[in-house]
Amino acid sequence: MSGPVVLVIRILLAISLYAFLVWAFVGIWRDIKQQAVLLAARKIPPISLTIDRGEPGREVRHFLLPDVTNGRDPACECHVDDEAISARHARLSYHHNQWWLEDLNSANGILLNQGQLSMPTVVMSDDEFICGGTRFRIALAGEILVPPAKKI
Repeated sequence: MSGPVVLVIRILLAISLYAFLVWAFVGIWRDIKQQAVLLAARKIPPISLTIDRGEPGREVRHFLLPDVTNGRDPACECHVDDEAISARHARLSYHHNQWWLEDLNSANGILLNQGQLSMPTVVMSDDEFICGGTRFRIALAGEILVPPAKKI
């Protein structure tokens, strides 16, 4: 082969290599943008807590946060005035498409559905946990819990 033919083949190969690289980077860029849109569109399902301190009347609080901390500390998202509750007693966190309840090394522990909570546990609607002298009932994904009527 002559020199000019080899030069043209080399140029064509270089152009095709750069075209392939541009095509690959554009494809990767589109995938990254699509994943970013999907992650941004992922919404955390709301969680509601019905708080029963044993006194007349219950309080319902709604949260749209991925982490909800319960405790006496005013900085907690679910601040409760109960001397038997630690400053940062429990945390509800949303990950792996589920809500989890965990004890934050509280002094009195947590009872979940009448059993002692020893490790982070998945919670569902209508689960109930007790911190100190306060009872919390969970409602997920916009479900509204109506407190059961007291038996007389």
